Amino acid sequence: MSARGDQFDVVVIGGGHAGAEAAWAAANIGARIALVTLDASKTGVMSCNPAIGGLAKGQIVREIDALGGLMGIATDATGIMFKVLNQSRGPAVRGPRAQCDRHAYAREVKRLLGTRPNITQVQGAADSFRVERTASGHRRVTGVEVLTPNGGTTVLHAASVVLTTGTFMRGLMHRGDAQTPGGREGEAPAVGMSATLRALGFELGRLKTGTPPRLDRNSIEWDALENQWGDDPPTPFSELTDPRSFPRMSQIACKMSATTPEIHELIRANIHRAPMYSGQISSRGPRYCPSIEDKVVRFADRESHHVFLEPESFESDWVYCNGIPTSLPSDVQDGIVAGLPGCHRAKIVQYGYAVEYDMVIPSQIDSTCMTKLIDGLFLAGQINGTSGYEEAAGQGLVAGLNAARFADGLDLVRLSRDEAYIAVMLDDLCTKVPTEPYRMFSSRAEHRLLLRADNAPDRLTPKGRQLGLVCDERWARYEARRSAAQDLRTTCEQTRITARPLSELARAPRFSSNDLVSALGSTGKQWPRSVVETVLADLQYAAYEPRYRNEIKRLSESHARQIPRDINFLGIEGLRAETAQVLDRFRPATIGQASRLAGVNPPDITLLLCAMSRHQPTPS
Repeated sequence: MSARGDQFDVVVIGGGHAGAEAAWAAANIGARIALVTLDASKTGVMSCNPAIGGLAKGQIVREIDALGGLMGIATDATGIMFKVLNQSRGPAVRGPRAQCDRHAYAREVKRLLGTRPNITQVQGAADSFRVERTASGHRRVTGVEVLTPNGGTTVLHAASVVLTTGTFMRGLMHRGDAQTPGGREGEAPAVGMSATLRALGFELGRLKTGTPPRLDRNSIEWDALENQWGDDPPTPFSELTDPRSFPRMSQIACKMSATTPEIHELIRANIHRAPMYSGQISSRGPRYCPSIEDKVVRFADRESHHVFLEPESFESDWVYCNGIPTSLPSDVQDGIVAGLPGCHRAKIVQYGYAVEYDMVIPSQIDSTCMTKLIDGLFLAGQINGTSGYEEAAGQGLVAGLNAARFADGLDLVRLSRDEAYIAVMLDDLCTKVPTEPYRMFSSRAEHRLLLRADNAPDRLTPKGRQLGLVCDERWARYEARRSAAQDLRTTCEQTRITARPLSELARAPRFSSNDLVSALGSTGKQWPRSVVETVLADLQYAAYEPRYRNEIKRLSESHARQIPRDINFLGIEGLRAETAQVLDRFRPATIGQASRLAGVNPPDITLLLCAMSRHQPTPS
């Protein structure tokens, strides 16, 4: 791939987590990228909680890393507290999480992007797309018009575009009855893109999210609060992280406080001033990350909710109040914070707020992240109705990969639901109409016993290597890991304790990685801790794996079949009208996606398969 001047292979719009991963992935396979941002200094900024990972989200970050992404690398370089959640439960539902230094993380993302000379930063606001008709009648993107800071316009020509607007598309912030245009505190919204997308025929929706107040570290009574420490030793996210120099930053403890009945009464007395309850906001927010006013209303029997006080950086005195996102007026937020144990004299340095933003109904993309209306236009992140840095980054990686492949005339890549949490998310987005911001949970993944955080490299690094995403260093580490794992499995089979193979003893539910290391002590060998944990999990889930594999094989043979994009669902003989309308609206890319649509039954799939066998493609 090559280009000159204003000619690029891929234009990526937005420098958040989705945009950064999209630019990184496309650049790693050789594309020339223009990365368009309203403010280049904000690239990689953590808009809300400066934390990466968590339950199910941690699995996504490990998958991003296994596919050569940057989020795990940046997290390991800037994490200030690492903790694996759900350690008392099985390996499949454990979620690695890290509190990061907010400022260091953004710098590290910018540094990493700067190591790719084929990424060009362009500062400005994407205003509209250049679109043309192909010989087959499809529309195809050919470039982006960008409004420059000096008031001019420039055109970036490209074969594909990745749009990652975050919360900025017609963003409107709410605090009490005050409304301020913007996608993030102190930053202007992207105004024109919504009208551009509507004019192109896209159906838009509107969602909201929120953020809590930040406190001055020096005004908190730290000694009165309970410590929340990370793991010792901590677990890194990236396979490229050298254990000998990890962690790279000093580690801290977070503190735990809690709301009180008095705080709840204050909120109830002022609930009419909350934009969600006054009618000022009508869009839906994330059900599983509700505002504190929403918690008080929905869980009226609860007298208290945890609040975690998390330092945001070694470079500032800001402390993030995890657990009380709110859009209540400033005076009410003052009362809430003053009522928290340890915060009686705490000073708020930034008040919480809610932000409403436009999104594209995600049934208008397929699982490659390319839109169904315009070839070469890809969407990633909150524009698709998701919430969270991790969900955005996973989409960004897939969108960047496929945008670069599209520009090079290659087939687009679809991950399957048995391969990755990222694939589960994208498939869900394509087959469901969101009523709230989509958040990944382990319960959404039917093959979660196979999709663990620990085995992400084994699942995805070979695919990443095949696609050109995985560098030589990462591949060498993967091969060393694979060799060590095979050696450990053989050793477990050959080592006998009380006349039983260690591989059999290790299948006991409460048998831990420490138990395995101890039992192997007599062999005189040592293996990396990550390898020990993966081999142990494989042994403990061995009884379930054949059933999973057989089911996956059975379904994949039919579900992977691609549906012709120009098939006329409304004209399929014998298909119920309501089913035909659902298929025509969502236009699923595969039989698997069609089967997961609400209202589509097995007999409908049979009729669809018959219609596909008779289908004559439209001449291109």
